Amino acid sequence: MADPEINEPDSSPVPATEAHTPQESSIVSDSWQQMVQAVLGVVLLLGALALVHYYAPTTAQGEPPSDLQTQVHELTAQVEQLKQDQAMPAVVLNRYRNSIGYIYGVYQVGFANQRPIVRARVSGTGFLVGNGLLATNRHVAEPWYGDAEAQKLIDHGATGMLESLVVFFPGSPTPVNLSPAAVSKTSDLAVLRAENPDVVRGLPVLPLAKSSGAPGQLVTVIGYPMGIAGMVAKSPTGIYERLAYRHNDISAASELAALSLIRPSTTCGHLGDVVGDKLIYDAPTAHGGSGGPVFNTKGEVIGVNSAYMDGFSGGTLGVSVDSLRPLLQEALKSR
Repeated sequence: MADPEINEPDSSPVPATEAHTPQESSIVSDSWQQMVQAVLGVVLLLGALALVHYYAPTTAQGEPPSDLQTQVHELTAQVEQLKQDQAMPAVVLNRYRNSIGYIYGVYQVGFANQRPIVRARVSGTGFLVGNGLLATNRHVAEPWYGDAEAQKLIDHGATGMLESLVVFFPGSPTPVNLSPAAVSKTSDLAVLRAENPDVVRGLPVLPLAKSSGAPGQLVTVIGYPMGIAGMVAKSPTGIYERLAYRHNDISAASELAALSLIRPSTTCGHLGDVVGDKLIYDAPTAHGGSGGPVFNTKGEVIGVNSAYMDGFSGGTLGVSVDSLRPLLQEALKSR
């Protein structure tokens, strides 16, 4: 990097013909300062007028805004929208946390008058969409749906049956029994009914969007990925040590509920594509997150979290709200 040039003062003597008396020098100096100040004042005035012209609101005479002013206003609106989008995950979690429950159940598949061949647990997420009504996946309401082993048995005459299905809501120490209200035959959706609706009375119902929207928008997914194991993992150390080896037990869920540790998690991403009633996005999820709500940046539900593709972080799948709405109407009619 070159060294800066240093301008040395000219030490050569002033010619006698250019010399001035001290009094004359003072008068010239004062006049020069006044002129400089006047020029600076004019420059500042012109600068202030330019700022008013470019940035001030449109005048009362109806003068149209300049291109620069329009750009400034558009940029300000974009910044405000970005702030709202970034804050949305926290907003929807705080607003609807207690209306998003953890579903736990036990089911069996077998033949009449015989011991069940398959007996297993199911866990998932459900959220309030009406008075005592919860939206979730069909494979949570009917856990044998989509299970290849169970389907082979059903093809040979076996039947699937729920032994129990309950939901734990944040802030409530006791679970609520559930029963199917409407189950889709064409998509992975179901609406469940709380058998004791008084428990959920007063909890906010999640708003449904008019449509799923276009690809590229930000989305927020709330649910219970990894089920009881996920909630145990983020519990205080003493509780984690006590429950770590029985995290699939219903008693562990009951203990978490009694300690107000039924707490959903939130993940964020972008809607990558919409194909029919299928949503594809990159917000991470896992087993137990099935049935959770997928929110847009307005805090509206655009779909129901359904599945994920192993090995592809952008391959989380959901079912569009367009398919949920008629199912909800069916459940309301069946009361």
